[in-house]
Amino acid sequence: MKKKIAILGSTGSIGKNTLNIINKDIKKFEIELLTTNSNVNNIVSQVKKFKVKNIIVKNKNSYDLVKKKLKKNKVKIFNGYNSFGKIFKNNKIDYAMSAISGFDGLEPTIKIIKFTKKIAIANKESIICAWDLIKKELIKNKSEFLPVDSEHFSIWQSLGGFNVSNVEKIYITASGGPFLNLPISQFKKVKPSNAINHPIWKMGKKISIDSSTMMNKVFEILEAQKIFNLKKKQLEILIHPTAYLHSIIKFNNGTSKLLVHETNMKIPIFNTLYDKNQKILSSKRVDIKKLNNLNLSKPDFKKFKLLNILNKFDDNNSLYDTVLVSANDELVSQFLNNNISYKDINVLINKILNFKEFRQLKRKIPQNINEIVNLNKYVRLKTLDLCIKDRN
Repeated sequence: MKKKIAILGSTGSIGKNTLNIINKDIKKFEIELLTTNSNVNNIVSQVKKFKVKNIIVKNKNSYDLVKKKLKKNKVKIFNGYNSFGKIFKNNKIDYAMSAISGFDGLEPTIKIIKFTKKIAIANKESIICAWDLIKKELIKNKSEFLPVDSEHFSIWQSLGGFNVSNVEKIYITASGGPFLNLPISQFKKVKPSNAINHPIWKMGKKISIDSSTMMNKVFEILEAQKIFNLKKKQLEILIHPTAYLHSIIKFNNGTSKLLVHETNMKIPIFNTLYDKNQKILSSKRVDIKKLNNLNLSKPDFKKFKLLNILNKFDDNNSLYDTVLVSANDELVSQFLNNNISYKDINVLINKILNFKEFRQLKRKIPQNINEIVNLNKYVRLKTLDLCIKDRN
């Protein structure tokens, strides 16, 4: 029987990688749904190649254009995520990949859980800001969650699931990005073109900036806390320039596990898409040279100042998480548009997090998606206003 699949964000990097894996074993899969915001050419090409049954095109102008281009194809075209009920009806699909980046991925991620047996989530915003809501939906609908982010995937793989009862400490590795060896004095000269030039991973602009500031590691620590139900003191970051080692787990029986794999997102995706022992993924041999020179070190908190933000967060899920993600999103956008300097990102995000109205949210647990979405809009406006005042 074919495995029924949905990919939210099929025209992005994770979505394309998922389809590339499926394409090599196409007889075992049936694409029930693909989605995009506005990438007309890619979604049209995917529909024709994979004989897709349903698609969602979120942008209205792009939706109208796709309808014209696919009028001769047997595919149902929708304009919003409320159509999940019409697409899946009462039948659960086998697997959904949530790969829509940013806050745009929040609503569809939560809404599709009731329609799928398994959901692989690559959307950081959903996990950081709405983990309590996601967890409730997973339990309610008896759906299985699979982590796709390379660090969390490696932890999940090493543990054989989510049981952390015998875990003493988990170390998450960071390559250090493009500025690992750049003197702090040079940070004031950093331009967007420098910051998006990651030495190891091929990523989008936004996540490349987060990697350069190491905000991505702040996010990954918060994600790991939520996903694996850990205390912050159980998690630590280690610099590992080659990004070959993804995590180290120290157990309370004296043993430790290290998980390595190539810097290729196809590996985490493949392992969430297939059941164990179902198929073999062709990969490179173990890199002995890299293993003999892991070059692990503790990060420089004076240099990568955003790492100190972790001190503002405790072990609770709250709306304060949304403040962090939203403020960072807006600041990265402003930096990419040359409206603020690289060093401003750290200064301004700390100002936002220190606002009394936002600090009060540390004890408020999100009750619904709208609460998070509305707070995101408000925080971004406050952040933008701060950027304008800073320029003046």
